[in-house]
Amino acid sequence: MLKNSRFQTIFSTFAVANRLNQQFNTLYNMDLTGRIIAVLPAQSGVSSRTGNSWMSQDYVIEVPGQYPKRCVFRIFGEDRIKQFNIQLNEDVTVQFDIDAHEYQGRWFNDVRAFNIIRGQVAPAAAAPVPGAAPFPPAQPAAPAADAAPFPPAQEAPAEGSADDLPF
Repeated sequence: MLKNSRFQTIFSTFAVANRLNQQFNTLYNMDLTGRIIAVLPAQSGVSSRTGNSWMSQDYVIEVPGQYPKRCVFRIFGEDRIKQFNIQLNEDVTVQFDIDAHEYQGRWFNDVRAFNIIRGQVAPAAAAPVPGAAPFPPAQPAAPAADAAPFPPAQEAPAEGSADDLPF
């Protein structure tokens, strides 16, 4: 009996921790699945602070849907650029972090990719939910024969009345 109780406590604690981990990942792991529509030229330089060389490259991903969305993201580091080897028109999932930095009194967003996953197809824009009843087809509303398209005009209030509003 004692072992079973201990097992239930451990299992319950594990289940709660797993649920919290899933919620954290949902909130803080950001990703986009779509097609690479632009590969911008790589930028490189030497850090004035450390003297080390650096390289970064920007890409544009388009996420399909009724209203397709586009996002520019950056990969920082020559080793990661070569490792990910992103090509134009490639379908990928980009996992990224968003940060902002200030430059000369203005703020700029920075979308930095930390992982690229290949072989995942973007989800359909309007995939049906299993078991859900579809909406019935829309029926055009036929106007009633005696219905006017606009309500009747109201008479203007008498001069000096308390109701002097134009509507």
